[in-house]
Amino acid sequence: MSDTSRTSDARTPAQIEADIKRRREALAETLDEIGVRVHPKTIVGDAKAKFVASVDHTVGRAYVGANRLVSDVKVQFVSEEGAPRVERIVPVAVAVVGLVGLLAVTVRRRKR
Repeated sequence: MSDTSRTSDARTPAQIEADIKRRREALAETLDEIGVRVHPKTIVGDAKAKFVASVDHTVGRAYVGANRLVSDVKVQFVSEEGAPRVERIVPVAVAVVGLVGLLAVTVRRRKR
């Protein structure tokens, strides 16, 4: 390199000090950010947020599944016009009443 290129690349002490100051401020900002990220409250908060998001997702999927199940069952007992299908409701009602009666008798026998 020639002497002129060396002098054009040379920086003044004020430029060097300004560069050092700028880098020091950037480093301080980075260290502050790292301090916030590794702070226990931040870690706990992030874990809670992830857990809540996971629960919300699971509850949402369960709600959709339950809603689909209810719709499927409703189709079995209600016609497209909205009228109840008596030929399907009566056998199920008889079975439920019989099951409840059987449970009542079983509980009563165990108490004796």
